[in-house]
Amino acid sequence: MTGMMGYYGSMYGGVFGFFIQILVILLIVGVVVMLLSKSNFAGSGNNERLVKVEKDVEEIKKAVEEIRNKLNEI
Repeated sequence: MTGMMGYYGSMYGGVFGFFIQILVILLIVGVVVMLLSKSNFAGSGNNERLVKVEKDVEEIKKAVEEIRNKLNEI
C-alpha cells in the first residue's frame, strides 16, 4: 500500500512538474516577446525623429538658399 502511494505521488509530482516547466517556458517566451515589442516601438520612435530631422534639414537648406539669393541680389 505504501509503495502504491509513493508511485501515485511521484506520478502527480511529475505531471505538476511538467506543467510548471511549461508555465516557466511560456513566461520566458512572454518576457522575450515583450522586450522585442518594446525595442520595435523605440525603433519607430527613432524613425520619427529621423523624419523630423530630415524635414528640419530641408527647411534649413531652403533658408540658406533664400539668404544666398538675397546676398547675390545685393
